Amino acid sequence: MVADWRPLAQVKAAHLPRLLTRRHVVGVGIGYKTKGGQVLDVLSVVVSVERKVPAAQLAPSDLIPPTLDGIPTDVVETGRFRAFQDPTRRYRPAPPGVSIGHPLVTAGTFGCVVRRGETLFILSNNHVLAATNRGRPGDRIRQPGPVDGGTVADEIAELVAFVPIRFDEEPATCPWAERLARWLNAILEWIGSSHRLQAVRQPVALNEVDAAIARPFNPADVTPAILTIGIPKGVAAPALGMEVQKFGRTTGYTRGRILQVDVTARIDYDGRRATFHRQAMAGAMSAPGDSGSAILDLNGRLVGLLFAGSETTTLINPMERVLQALGVEAVVEA
Repeated sequence: MVADWRPLAQVKAAHLPRLLTRRHVVGVGIGYKTKGGQVLDVLSVVVSVERKVPAAQLAPSDLIPPTLDGIPTDVVETGRFRAFQDPTRRYRPAPPGVSIGHPLVTAGTFGCVVRRGETLFILSNNHVLAATNRGRPGDRIRQPGPVDGGTVADEIAELVAFVPIRFDEEPATCPWAERLARWLNAILEWIGSSHRLQAVRQPVALNEVDAAIARPFNPADVTPAILTIGIPKGVAAPALGMEVQKFGRTTGYTRGRILQVDVTARIDYDGRRATFHRQAMAGAMSAPGDSGSAILDLNGRLVGLLFAGSETTTLINPMERVLQALGVEAVVEA
């Protein structure tokens, strides 16, 4: 059941701005339609909502139509997406899958080992290694992370680089902006001008990755073999229906399946929202503290970096985009 989803991407993109303004909507992607708990062989535009409510309780403008330009839609309840971050012991050498974090965070997961030339780095999320943009190059990284007892004595690496997370701007359509627009329009009408002003929303800033790298003080203090899984065997793109696996700080070894691709989702970072696009979504295979985990297919190829989710979902940055954004390559089995 692997179909070409790319023709649906244009329909999704055309309707995305309006879908994201609807009440309870937190994400839009492409996946197979489900009915009665069964996955159907029908590609659809999948709309994720914090919670499903009866149609009678929604305004007509908040209803999700059954089709978009002839393409079926599906509405799934996922809860709000949150950047995962939250309880393990100190390892030397430290393998991917263990607790790690910046001193300003609780803890996340050491994803995998990457390199630039001969220099090795620890790969994880921005919000794990760089404290959601608050970190600075040279900051010390602890293994285990602070919430797991990591102290100055457990510093293993220094922050080198991170991709900044761009947060959504506040709407320009606030009461003051609307009042000012009405006042100015009254003046324009009084002087006989046909022009009119309208308060508009600022464009949403789109993100592709939540990623950062840290350089171990001693390269011998890290190993590329992910707990339970081993050394990655390459890199691949996430695909609909692909079975995937990971080892994370909180839930350990879990498996799942890619349920949606080309996902656009709003992520809650402790009350601030950031919009990510071109993401992949798997089912429930993670929990807070698993952020930064490497996602691999069952052939051992790296397909993504876990960064957020809900009780029923896992959101993933495609690994190829992560590596490109940081200018590094994965350390894989020779």
